[in-house]
Amino acid sequence: MSFGPIAARMNGSARPVRASKGIAVNWILGLTVALGLLLLVGWGGLQVRPEPFPDERVPTTETRYVPLPGDLPVPVERFYRGLYGDRVPVIETVLLAGRATLRVAGVTLPARWRFVHDVGNAYRHEIVTSWFGLPLLRVDERYVDGVGRLELPFGVEEGPTVNQGANLALWAEAMWFPAALITDPRAEWEPVNDATALLRVPFGAITETFVARFDPASGQLVLLEAMRYKGADATDKTLWLSRAGSWGEVDRQPTATVALVQWLDEARPWADFRIERIVLNVSDAGARLRADR
Repeated sequence: MSFGPIAARMNGSARPVRASKGIAVNWILGLTVALGLLLLVGWGGLQVRPEPFPDERVPTTETRYVPLPGDLPVPVERFYRGLYGDRVPVIETVLLAGRATLRVAGVTLPARWRFVHDVGNAYRHEIVTSWFGLPLLRVDERYVDGVGRLELPFGVEEGPTVNQGANLALWAEAMWFPAALITDPRAEWEPVNDATALLRVPFGAITETFVARFDPASGQLVLLEAMRYKGADATDKTLWLSRAGSWGEVDRQPTATVALVQWLDEARPWADFRIERIVLNVSDAGARLRADR
């Protein structure tokens, strides 16, 4: 019996099997390389800082000054005297702008931001994340007439817990214009020790409390802590931290040049804000708070 034809058929059938295995391996390698390149490109796009909001001309009114109050707790008085000296500006409205990084679903996104405050009453936050400097996700958050509304790319958040969180943000963001926390009579300071004080702020008919912590060496305000609802569906409050990463001057105004925002149940801050512009006593703040996008 001749085994030649059988051997030939066996050999012939083996070659396509080896070829198909090679094609599969090549496809897997190709897909792996392509996926790696896509991830690399995606990561690279997130390293590009966006351009800031346009440096528009903003109408203002003249800023007046008042003497530094004389009844402040020890660390509060030390901080404000080092910041302003013997007199402080009365800030009724303010426009702030800068750039940031925000952690969303575990991904850190670069962003630009612009906030406007009717100090102690209302605010509007405009935040635009980016990829390769191009707009990616837009956030429009407002707290007006005691009502908060957070417009996100994937929905809207509002309700009583959102209002509570927005009111705390309203006051905590005064770290960018700290004079407001000693010239507004509704903000009340209480002593704790040489490096800590309590800050009481209004929220409708009740009062909310921040724990303010100061650096014992420099006297600078380091941290504001408060219990805050984490979102519209939250049933319990979580400790919320607003940290001044550094202090300096922007547009000749003393400010927390780096502000870090963190929930205590998370390992690190979810937001890192860098301020690049401050305009005091903006005369068209009301229109900006209510304007369409």
